[in-house]
Amino acid sequence: MYKKNNIFFTVAIIILIIVLLCAIAFGAVSILPFEMFYSLKHFFTGKEPANIYEAVFLQLRLPRVLLCAIAGAVLASSGVLMQGLFRNPIVEPGLVGTSAGAAFGSSIAFVLAAGMSPQIKSFTGPFLVPIFAFGGGLLATYIVYSFAKTAGKISATSLLLVGVAINAAGLSGTGFMNYIARDPQARSITFWNLGSFSGASWLQVIITFIVAGTVLFIAFKSSKQLNALLLGDEEAAYLGTDTNKLKKRIMILNTAMVAVVTAFAGVISFVGLIVPHIVRLLIGSDNKKVLPASVICGAIVLTVADVIARLLLTPAEIPIGIITSLVGAPIFIVLLKKFALLHNNPSAND
Repeated sequence: MYKKNNIFFTVAIIILIIVLLCAIAFGAVSILPFEMFYSLKHFFTGKEPANIYEAVFLQLRLPRVLLCAIAGAVLASSGVLMQGLFRNPIVEPGLVGTSAGAAFGSSIAFVLAAGMSPQIKSFTGPFLVPIFAFGGGLLATYIVYSFAKTAGKISATSLLLVGVAINAAGLSGTGFMNYIARDPQARSITFWNLGSFSGASWLQVIITFIVAGTVLFIAFKSSKQLNALLLGDEEAAYLGTDTNKLKKRIMILNTAMVAVVTAFAGVISFVGLIVPHIVRLLIGSDNKKVLPASVICGAIVLTVADVIARLLLTPAEIPIGIITSLVGAPIFIVLLKKFALLHNNPSAND
């Protein structure tokens, strides 16, 4: 098993590197490897880009691909954390209202920003939208968790039903903000309701990387406790895990990651559902391995989806949320049916 896991991680990293290079190279403007090399050389030596290809690589393509890969890693690892928290394999941020809540918070920030003075805008800088997204996502997740919990246990049916309700409320709130917004703000809200990385910048890459890196570092240290939580709250407590503290930590960490990605890239569904499921099929259910594997595979999946979104109707671009939903929705239906069968007939596992 140890050798099998080493092979998996080695192959996954190689695939990730190939996918990233292809994502940088292909697009409305193709960029050759030697142009990438000279672009980086000129950048580190302080020289201006020599041609349009180098400028596209440094200012547009590279930050977009990096932000996409980080977002994929965040959404996939978020799925692992949420599934561990709810002890349910069909949970992901989009299904339990985190993404919808973050989207609603972001839309409020877009509308409020229109009436802010230049001094306040300068003070808040790029953090206004992520802060509002975090608040909305955390509130939505907490409501779903509270209402889905019955007698100390999470009901899968209640989870989905409350998640649907919170998603509907979040989408309604976002729609209302879109309705009262001025034209530029309304376009911004509509733009990332479908998900896109076309507005990626180096500042967004840096912010997302810092938040994701910090959160994932803490999450990795909690992976053993997540394994204990899968046994149940009482069993985890017997093993020395403070379950209430762990759940609060996971909710806050998860919401911080999803909020930043949602604020910069919009609502992207199903990555947090599909990737952890595939990873568990390949390497087992140990969160100490599933979490880092999902980070790598999430980056691969979302980067591939972004390439498809860019190339399918070139020079036009399809919102990436449409691509992930088209692929993820059928898989979710299959998983939901499988989960229902196992729930109704536990002997099917034998």
